[in-house]
Amino acid sequence: MIEIQGMSAKQMALADIMWAISSKEGVDAFIRTLPKAERRECELVKEMLVLAFLDEIVNTQEADMVIDKILKR
Repeated sequence: MIEIQGMSAKQMALADIMWAISSKEGVDAFIRTLPKAERRECELVKEMLVLAFLDEIVNTQEADMVIDKILKR
């Protein structure tokens, strides 16, 4: 489970809503429904969720193989 420290109650509510949506397209559609100020805050929360998820990735063997192939060219 992803945990992000220091989020406001509003940001946590936005994160919960986005987390419950099953697709990136759905999240983007949700964000487009928000007023401009909330849209910016929601984009920030979305980016924080993505970065927190990426931070939890530990198995990078496939990525390492792809990078090795590119560098050997």
